[in-house]
Amino acid sequence: MEPKMAKKGPYAVELEAGKKYHWCTCGESKNQPFCDGSHAGTEFKPIAFTPEKSGKAFLCGCKRTKNSPYCDGKHSEL
Repeated sequence: MEPKMAKKGPYAVELEAGKKYHWCTCGESKNQPFCDGSHAGTEFKPIAFTPEKSGKAFLCGCKRTKNSPYCDGKHSEL
């Protein structure tokens, strides 16, 4: 099952070092790029991550990155 493409491009977000985040993998969250539990009842599960440094990051919006949760440019091939 393919995830829904939430956005054809990355989400620019400010992350805080040491804080735990949950990246949406299903594409259905209303709180993109983060999980809001919309995956319930599906095969999708969020990816938990904790950044090592604070600052701007580009999180995948197309949900097809090979470098989860970070954008790897895969959206440009879609």
